[in-house]
Amino acid sequence: MTTEPRVSCVFICHDGDGNLLLARRSAGARDEPGTWDTGAGALEFGETFDAAVTREVTEEYSATPLEITMLGVRNVVRAEPPSHWVAVVFSVRVDPAAVKIGEPHKFDELGWFRPGALPAPLHSQLEPTLALL
Repeated sequence: MTTEPRVSCVFICHDGDGNLLLARRSAGARDEPGTWDTGAGALEFGETFDAAVTREVTEEYSATPLEITMLGVRNVVRAEPPSHWVAVVFSVRVDPAAVKIGEPHKFDELGWFRPGALPAPLHSQLEPTLALL
């Protein structure tokens, strides 16, 4: 466990028509396998937010961001697993036709959902993240 907070770029991908892209975390996911979540990744040293989001969206969803908008920042402190993240949250428009699972060791299913009709179970951090939309 690290004793310093990490910076994570969290991205809520959408199609521009109100549909949100969520990924179901696979058995090999770092935490909460089987739950639905947005994408995210650690900010690397010297990287801009847009570069980090572009890299992570491309890695996780094999798609290039068409539009990136910063939504806000969350301070995420969790007891289990013990972790502390500063989550910088972004809205990212992508082309649904380009989206596919890029990291099958982390995700086993992708889906497009309306905000009022989300799948279950949800990752513990999803609802507070979506509240920034």
